[in-house]
Amino acid sequence: MRLEVVTPIARVIDTPVARIVAEAPDGAFGMLPRHADFVTALTAGVLTYQPEDGAERFVGVNGGTLVKCAGEVLVATRNAITGTDLDELRERVRTTFREIDEEERAARSALARLEAGMIRRMRELERFGE
Repeated sequence: MRLEVVTPIARVIDTPVARIVAEAPDGAFGMLPRHADFVTALTAGVLTYQPEDGAERFVGVNGGTLVKCAGEVLVATRNAITGTDLDELRERVRTTFREIDEEERAARSALARLEAGMIRRMRELERFGE
């Protein structure tokens, strides 16, 4: 089967694989080429895959969606980090994705404040127009 991992800005992996192990919200699962087709959400963590011609490799994903259809497995994620050392990759995933999550949380908070301010001003204008 073919594994493709994509982010909004790059194709991180595109290779034939013998097996895949990933983490969904309800737990980890494995997949072999004749696995049934399905779609699942992925949690932030490490996806393990074994190329047809080599040893296990790893890619850290920041959540996302996995779609298995026939001989194709597509993983769409916001961010992905590849690596060969599992412990090192887990630490990189933990720190990198934590920083990204904190930045996104700050941006969402700023946006919420802007929206609240805009709604307040619109209500003031409505009262002024009465």
